[in-house]
Amino acid sequence: VATRQMETKPVITCLKTLLIVYSFVFWITGAILLAVGIWGKVMLGPYISLIADNSTNSPYVLIGTGTVIIVFGLFGCFATCRGSPWMLKLYAMFLSLVFLAELVAGISGFVFRHEIKGTFHRTYTDAVLNYNAEDEASRAVDYLQHTLRCCGVYNYTSWFGSVYYPSNGIPASCCFNSSDCKPEDLRNATLALNKVYHQGCYERVTSFMETNMAIIAGVTFGIAFSQLIGMLLACCLSRIITANQYEMV
Repeated sequence: VATRQMETKPVITCLKTLLIVYSFVFWITGAILLAVGIWGKVMLGPYISLIADNSTNSPYVLIGTGTVIIVFGLFGCFATCRGSPWMLKLYAMFLSLVFLAELVAGISGFVFRHEIKGTFHRTYTDAVLNYNAEDEASRAVDYLQHTLRCCGVYNYTSWFGSVYYPSNGIPASCCFNSSDCKPEDLRNATLALNKVYHQGCYERVTSFMETNMAIIAGVTFGIAFSQLIGMLLACCLSRIITANQYEMV
């Protein structure tokens, strides 16, 4: 039995080291999600309000998920250092839940990407048609057009049917040179042609989504399957420690 314990000890030490390293990386992942959630809430609020029909809680979901992962990452380190079998099993169970959640989220995002594009088209078109330069949706449109250097849904002619155009013309956020973009120019469709961006915002956003969807899906699935490594390490360590305790008894 003593010889057996001597052979098992290096294996336990190795598994503990690997699991602590993994838990630290897992903790960093949680910190990144937390930072992205906060950044998304602060910086991407206008974009999110246009992509979703109603106010979305996506940033709060990221903040909550990141916080939980940070807590369980620390718990994983503590459970590994303590060498507690039941704590390690609980940690493995949590990793399995995270794995399933990320897998479902990744598949859903990839499968329903066309529905997301349709929702954006509908909400952005509605925001353009009802633009008044004052409410939240209007400010979101201005922010989107100025940041992405685009104008209207498909192009600047999308503004001709808006309630804002008859008295004010095309919004100044469409201008590619604000110093050379007078209000009277924006009320004249012929003059505005040489003053505003020609590409529509719908094409800009959807082309970005199509270009980066494969990368986003790959990263999501990669992070999800990395949970399997943690689950395997935690289960193996728990089993070896339990077996070693029985042998000592």
